[in-house]
Amino acid sequence: MKRYLALILGLVLLGFIFSQADLAEVWAAMGGIGFSGVAAVLAIFATSFVIDSASWQLMLPSARLDGAWLVRVTKVRLVGEALNLVVPAGTLGGEPVKAWLLKRSHGIGYRESAASLIMAKTVNLLALIAFCALGLALIWREPRFSETFRMTVAAGLGGLALGVFGFYAVQHGRAASRLARLFARWRFAAALERFLEHIHDIDDRFGAFYIARRGRFALALALALANWAVNMVELYAILWFLGQPITWAEAWAIETAAQLVRAGTFFIPGSLGASEAVMVVIFDALSGRPALGLAVALIRRGREAVWAAWGLGLGWLYSLTPAKIPALVAEPRDGEAGED
Repeated sequence: MKRYLALILGLVLLGFIFSQADLAEVWAAMGGIGFSGVAAVLAIFATSFVIDSASWQLMLPSARLDGAWLVRVTKVRLVGEALNLVVPAGTLGGEPVKAWLLKRSHGIGYRESAASLIMAKTVNLLALIAFCALGLALIWREPRFSETFRMTVAAGLGGLALGVFGFYAVQHGRAASRLARLFARWRFAAALERFLEHIHDIDDRFGAFYIARRGRFALALALALANWAVNMVELYAILWFLGQPITWAEAWAIETAAQLVRAGTFFIPGSLGASEAVMVVIFDALSGRPALGLAVALIRRGREAVWAAWGLGLGWLYSLTPAKIPALVAEPRDGEAGED
């Protein structure tokens, strides 16, 4: 019910934005992107998507680090992210589906996929903090942004950093296993034995990635940071094709604010309404053209819709394909490729 209420909230906010916008100016601005601009935006977004998939691939020990597995991981992620966009479950709707597809089609066990999905979220957010830290410095140097806006962005980044670093510390410090050992002393621990075993196993995977495989961790973090940078390139390209070029510093600052809002409104499917609102506010402050900000947001929504349609179509094809367990597994852990 909370998810549906969040969706309704996003729709109400989006409706309010449209009611206040000069729609004729918005449509005129969007029309300027042209076919070449649409193709460029889709190509840039595809690049970003593949980079992010490669980062996730590094966290799957059973996936070989080659092109064939990158294609597999990208397809699975495409289906999951499409569901994240269309179902009222925030950013978590597609995560169980990713784990199920890895198990069903590629023989990767649920424990491995669950640990990798948690680590992927953590690494992405750690990279986002680094990306936004520089973006905040650029926002602070831009006199067209109000003091209230600057302080809001700074507070958002601070809150995000506090939460993410705390979550990372829990994984790195094996806090779940420590808590499980505490529970194990209680009388009812026998009933939780299977659950506690899962906790220990996933914690072992965190340690194997963050500590024993620091090279992979560093590379995954670098790829995640590159992904955020490519998103900024997409914003720059959209405005260039619309005939409203901006500087790279402005693109970085705008993308910082936009991504912090998306991170803060994760409970709204696709951050519907919130993403449009922040673009309107930013472009009103920078150029006095809120309609341009809404046009940029709608272009990004359009490419999300194309990507979601592709992902849902691919998911439908997966549903028609019989389950199979391939022999192409690099590093199985205690027979995990066939575990339940």
